[in-house]
Amino acid sequence: MEHATIAQPAGDTAPARIYIYKRYERFWHWSQALLIITMLISGFEVHGSYALLGFEPAVRLHTLAAWLLLILWAFTIFWQFTTGEWRQYLPTHKRVMAMATYYSWGMFRGEPNPFHKTVQKKHNPLQRLAYLGLLAMISPLIWGSGLLYLFRAFWPSLGIDQWLTLAWVAWAHTAGAFLMLSFFIVHVYLTTTGHTPTAHIKSMVTGWEELHDDDTHSADTPSATPQG
Repeated sequence: MEHATIAQPAGDTAPARIYIYKRYERFWHWSQALLIITMLISGFEVHGSYALLGFEPAVRLHTLAAWLLLILWAFTIFWQFTTGEWRQYLPTHKRVMAMATYYSWGMFRGEPNPFHKTVQKKHNPLQRLAYLGLLAMISPLIWGSGLLYLFRAFWPSLGIDQWLTLAWVAWAHTAGAFLMLSFFIVHVYLTTTGHTPTAHIKSMVTGWEELHDDDTHSADTPSATPQG
């Protein structure tokens, strides 16, 4: 069982910190964010929403970012299963309503967050459900339609053109893009709901999560210097 590493400050003013996010985890998060932003910008230009790079450059950039993201996901899936981090995304019904109440009402009244991060539990119940929706609905819609779009030339030999049109694939891909954009906006907004507006972003940069007040009790016993 992996224990949390807690850094106790020398003075009394600075809060204690717990090492939550490993190096690869942070690399994966920010690389994925960059690639998704690239795909959204180039994809909406391909869709005709605006003119920025030009149609052909936007298509090439969109395709390149898509392949890089698939490669990144392949490495990440391997990392998730070899480290056991995949368990972080298992959905749970416990305290779902408590988190929903906090996000919709409690945090605006200054109430404490009912969920406290640990090394074993980095995502609250609502986050787990959101990631499940991303993996079960948005990702298959985007990647299924995107790959069909990319390999359109093989449709006749596979008989796909007998029951599917390019217009439907384009519609599905655009719908998936808007769903991903919505997920991205909500995700960015929720990063501002920590102890300070930049606390969650800072922790994903450094790997260290600051502990405040009753957060400290949720951390595991200190262990050696963090690895990875």
